Amino acid sequence: MDSGMVPARAGLSPAHGIAADLDGFLGDPMDDEAGPFSYKAIVEAEERDELPAGAVDAVRAWGFPKYLVPSGLGGRLTTLEELFFVTRGISRRSVTVAVMYGSGLLAVNPVWLWGDDRQRRTVADGVLNGDLACFGVSEADHGSDVMASESEAVSKGDELVLTGTKWPVGNATRGRFVTTYARTGPRDFSLLLVDKTALDPESWSTLPPVRTVGLRGHDLSGVVFDGARLPADCVIGRRGAGLVQTLKTLQITRTAIAALSVGTMDAVVRIAMQYARRRTLYGADIYQIPVIRDHLLKAHLDLLIAECVAIPVARALTVAPGRLSLWSSIVKYFVPVQGDEVVASMGTVLAARGYLREGVAHGVFQKLQRDHAIASIFEGTTHVNLANVAAQLPFLCRPPDETGGEDELLAELFSWTRTPPTWQPDGRRLQLTNEGRDEVGQRFEQISEELLAAANAHAAPGVAAELKDLVSSIGALRAKVDEGIRESEGDTSSVAALMRARRYCELHAMVSCMLTWLHNHREFGGAFAGGQWLVLCLQRLLQRTYPDTVLSEEFLPTLEEAMFRSSGEGRWFTLTTLAEDV
Repeated sequence: MDSGMVPARAGLSPAHGIAADLDGFLGDPMDDEAGPFSYKAIVEAEERDELPAGAVDAVRAWGFPKYLVPSGLGGRLTTLEELFFVTRGISRRSVTVAVMYGSGLLAVNPVWLWGDDRQRRTVADGVLNGDLACFGVSEADHGSDVMASESEAVSKGDELVLTGTKWPVGNATRGRFVTTYARTGPRDFSLLLVDKTALDPESWSTLPPVRTVGLRGHDLSGVVFDGARLPADCVIGRRGAGLVQTLKTLQITRTAIAALSVGTMDAVVRIAMQYARRRTLYGADIYQIPVIRDHLLKAHLDLLIAECVAIPVARALTVAPGRLSLWSSIVKYFVPVQGDEVVASMGTVLAARGYLREGVAHGVFQKLQRDHAIASIFEGTTHVNLANVAAQLPFLCRPPDETGGEDELLAELFSWTRTPPTWQPDGRRLQLTNEGRDEVGQRFEQISEELLAAANAHAAPGVAAELKDLVSSIGALRAKVDEGIRESEGDTSSVAALMRARRYCELHAMVSCMLTWLHNHREFGGAFAGGQWLVLCLQRLLQRTYPDTVLSEEFLPTLEEAMFRSSGEGRWFTLTTLAEDV
């Protein structure tokens, strides 16, 4: 079958090759004969509220569950970058299948981070054999107020007796393992590893499936424990540490969720691009209509920006895990919001065809639209993540003392040709705050100077001049945000505070684009090194604050050429398309 993505180029980190292999195995979703991951099969199953027959078997046959288990425990998970890329590959076909395994990732990570040898071995063996897991934290009456959790595990002899209801929970019915958040003392909450197969069948039950707008076929239900007897050693890590463990675990899955959005963006841009090039009105294809062209170009830029923002943070799990408390919330806010905007924009291109449950790509667009809506809700809503960012901003206004390792850290994060270190799970390396450090946001002046010097030496004609003006505008915006933070230092929860956090996220995206060019232009060459795409991405980001910002028309043909080539060859929309040699 056509891979849908050409083989990864030599020189890129291994994650790219792994994703290319998966894409080749699953086939081109536009091909009706591509099996359970064709859009035809996906939509037909959606109509029955089911997963496509054979989809889970296909993913297991390729070995996706192995990417949920660290390599030290017999799996293939060595970096979060690898899991990010394979999740992106699945998501551009079926967000539902990706979410099924994402729910499992959330559940097993506490075991990898804090579990003892027995717990790790039991869960690793189960997941490698195809068992699913779920994270039992939510309760119907409490939502994100985990301190109000009513589930309770009471000590009786050498056992814990668990009573409570967790709802809604992904994989609650199909999952074997339930990582359960429960009260284990008057003010203590713990995470418990519950293996359904080891429980008295009379002590637990599952709730009916929850009917949802999107993700049809996903096991979203609940689990009820009624006096379930557990061994005392079911506690994951230290008793009473459940809240801290949950907050740290979410840093990993918040980052991974961005892959759902990037995969969805790739899918809808591809569908809309092909439609625009084939649909004829007024004697020409509708791509020639200026507003249609504008929608598609901006959507493509948004996808490239999302790559620049998300990939370094995925690499941070093994490069700089202590920074994830801030960076994971920035990614979790920014990329899904971009994804929602891109989906809505491509709906405008498709017009009536995007509303239909048939026709263009078998009507899969409406499914992608409904499925992606969950990305801004999972692992903390948009506002929860902005609040997390806002709470840290007062400590980020002034750069901390330099350690001397900042340049190497940024190179490890942003160079796509470097391989991140192998993950050695250790919950102690994750932190609840960034402790006033943000090497991306706080080093704007140094990064800008390096960018302009490199652009003068290596970028295409006209790029350095544009970048100089853009850096000036970004610097002024940054100064305004910093001023607002200092003037309202005690305010971290108002609407104004959340707006400052939003601007900080956008500034983070701008610097991430700058760093992506800086750390890859020599290796990539070609149109990537030319830097026209960087100018366009920065202009696109500035449009969020200054809507009248205009994209440089003279730089758009280079971007269009890459778009057309990716679409025509069935390749991912990605920055590497612009590269001459990697």
